[in-house]
Parts: sequence; C-alpha cells; structure tokens
Amino acid sequence: MKHLKTTILIFTALLGSAGTVSSFCGFYVASAGAELYNDKSQVILVRDGNHSIITMSNDFKGNVRDFAMVVPVPVVLKKDMVKVVDPGVFKRLDAYSGPRLVEYYDQNPCQKIEYLYDKITATRSMEAVTEDSEIVEVKKYKVTIEEKYTVGEYDILVLSAKESEGLKQWLIDNDYKIPEKAERVLEPYIKSNMKFFVVKVNLDEVSQTGFSELRPIQLSFESERFMLPLRLGMANSRGTQDMIVYAFTRSGRVEAANYRTVNMPTARMVPTFVKQQFGNFYKDLFDRRYNSEGKDAVFLEYAWNVTPTWPGAKCDPCVGPPPVYNDFKEAGVPWINNGNGGNVFFTRLHVRYSEDKFPEDLFFIVTPNTEHFQSRYIVTNPAYGDLSCDLGIKYQHDLKIRRKKELMELAALTGWSANIYTKYVEYGSGKIDSSGSTQKQRNSVVPIAPRGGHGPTLPALVFIFAFIGIVFLLTRLRPLATIT
Repeated sequence: MKHLKTTILIFTALLGSAGTVSSFCGFYVASAGAELYNDKSQVILVRDGNHSIITMSNDFKGNVRDFAMVVPVPVVLKKDMVKVVDPGVFKRLDAYSGPRLVEYYDQNPCQKIEYLYDKITATRSMEAVTEDSEIVEVKKYKVTIEEKYTVGEYDILVLSAKESEGLKQWLIDNDYKIPEKAERVLEPYIKSNMKFFVVKVNLDEVSQTGFSELRPIQLSFESERFMLPLRLGMANSRGTQDMIVYAFTRSGRVEAANYRTVNMPTARMVPTFVKQQFGNFYKDLFDRRYNSEGKDAVFLEYAWNVTPTWPGAKCDPCVGPPPVYNDFKEAGVPWINNGNGGNVFFTRLHVRYSEDKFPEDLFFIVTPNTEHFQSRYIVTNPAYGDLSCDLGIKYQHDLKIRRKKELMELAALTGWSANIYTKYVEYGSGKIDSSGSTQKQRNSVVPIAPRGGHGPTLPALVFIFAFIGIVFLLTRLRPLATIT
C-alpha cells in the first residue's frame, strides 16, 4: 500500500456498532494461522448484552508518520472508552484457534506395542494521557470535532459530519490521502448518524513506548447493533480481503446475521506428505470452499467453551495452552475477573469479502449454540517393523486402499491432482523397520520395493518364482522318462 502524506488505513474488519467433532487423542503437528494471508485484518469482538468491546489489530508496514485509521462508530467515544492493548493477544488467540493438523501412528498388527506420550499442555497497560476535550464546529466542512485526546501512542479525534463531501474534504485538507471510493462509502454511515473515530500516531509518544510495532486499539461502547462496517474497508481494496474474527460471549457461538455461516470441512484424513506443506494445503482448501459457497459466506473455524474453571478440554487436540486470565483481560472480556465470572465461549470466524459479494455490512448475532467445533485434518503414519504375519499382510493391503482414499480426499478438499501422487500408494505397503536394518528388511513382506530400497523389484520376483517352478517340474518329470 502506497502512502502520500498521511494515508487513511481503513480497517477491513473494524467495529461493532449500534458438525459435531468426535473426541480423539492425537499429536498436534501444524497450524494454519492468520499469517497465511497477505491482505488481512484481525479483530476481537466481545459481546455482552448490548455492550460491545472491539479490539483492532495493526499490521501496518511503513513509516509510522504515514499511519492513520478511520473507524465508523455508533456513539461519541470518550477517552475512558479507548485503550491500547498488548499485540501478543492476537498472536496467542490465532495460534490457539487456528486450523490444525494432527497425526496418528498405526500399530504394527504383528507386534504388541505400547505407546507412551506426554500431554503438552505480559500484560502491559498504558495510562491514558489526561487532557481536556474540546468541541469545535468547522462550518466550512459541516464537520464537528466531538472529542480530541491521546491514548498511548495515538492521537485521536471523534468526528461527526452532515455530508460525505464535507468530511472527505476535511480529511484531505488535514493531510489525509483519501481512496477514490471513500466518499461513496462514507455516505451511508453519515445518513445512519454514525461518528468517525480518526487515529494518527503521536511520534513523541511512540518513541517512548519501547514497542517495535503499533499496538492494537480497543473500543468499548453500548449499542443495540452488533456489526462490522465492511463497506468502508472496501474503499481502499483492490480485490478480496481476509478477516479473522475472534469473538467472546457468555452463552454460545457468534454467527453472521445477514450472511450464511458455514462450517469448514473437518476431521478429514489426508496424506502424510501434507505435514510438509500444511499452510499451502489449507490456503487451497479455503479457496475451494470459498468458491463453492458462492464467495458470500462466513466460515466457522473454531468454537469452544474456554471458561478457565470449566473442567473439560478446550480443544482436541490442543495447539498450545488455552487462553488465560491475562488474555481475557487484554481481549476486553469484562465478566472474567481473577477467576470469578461466568462462562466464556470462543468463536473464530473467517471472512473473505469483496465489494460485489458483500454489498452489506456484516451483522452478527449471539446464539445459544454451544456445540464444539474445530477445523482439524488428520495424517496417519504407517506401521513399521516385521509385517510378515497374516494380519500384517492384510494391513499392507488395507493401507493401499486407505492411501487411495486419502488422495481422493486431498483432491476433493484442495483441487490438487491425485494422479501425480501415485507412488504414495505404491510405497505405502511393505513398510520396514524404522532402524533400516538390512536383516529386518529381509524379514518383512515387501511386495513392491520401497523408495530407495535394495530389495528385488516385482519383475525380478516373478522371474525367480517362475524359474523355481520350472526346476521343480523338471525334477518331477525326469523319473517318469526313465521308467518309460
């Protein structure tokens, strides 16, 4: 994104205004987080009755003097309704709730094996700078400065406007670079009597914070409407944008009210080589799902009761430690206070939106649905060791069938061609001991030589057995010829 003077960074997921998963035990392998997407935003939504707390991440790249942000808000935000928070909360919530890859290990049917494994199971606050607020009527632009204050490293104005042209001109004359489509998208918010939360970086303050990145801004207010103004985020978009929403409620899942909310595919078995490219796998999976749903749906990636005092597991399997009290505090969950409080239900939604497919702002509802869900994908490693027993031979046959199904699943989920992975099925049988011992290779049933192996090929085996058969027949026929 290019900047001239001060550029308005209109957040793609800005603000709120007025399949059952069966339990299993697996090993966490990889996670597909928000870092996969270039044009993305992240936002934390907390909803309790009509009270909303919105936390907006900052992934701004460039000179901080060029940073600015405009957010439509339903009410005039006073200084005590705005704060900055630890940026690490987004990283922790993303890592914990992101789509995950887990793996199993087949047990050798010819052996009795016991598997042992271990279960793996800074808050910094900034006082707001006190200063008197002022209200200034700028008659030329029909724009009113309702509030003016500094919080952390940000200088903040809260504006109201009577017309989009005046607001646009005021921003331009105050050294903001406005996207060409800004006037058109500002108009509906002005007609709805919404205010505009305008943010710049205070260079003197940012040098004193000691942070290498701009911290997220958190807004708190009362409003009957629970929504995100996507249309404003499209003003400076050249195409689609991805938004990850981390939502917290007392009761249950958060879902879209005016768009469909659909579950991402889950509990699918995929080939073992997906471990090395899980990020690309999930990106292509999401692209395919996004297209198949008509490009106008909201996708559920995680939903779980994460109440600290709740005795049940908060994921299955867990990518890392669940959110703790400091995380809830940074996220703005007001009813959790040192272990005293109600339930906390965590929903992760993924939205990819564009101007033609999302003509309306995104409204949410809090549902009573407490069903647990997570986007998870499973790889199963083959058994090793001596597989020469009857059950071992059957296992190798079944493994081929399973791997064919895994490739079919891969193609269905991502569109990847299964034809280029035929050797994955071929080398799926005849697994050898992990030690690679030559003697143990000889003791294994190897109908097809493994990749890089030294055993005989299938044509060689056919020739050997044919030769033995001919010799056997000749030795049986020779006595008959003597009697004659």
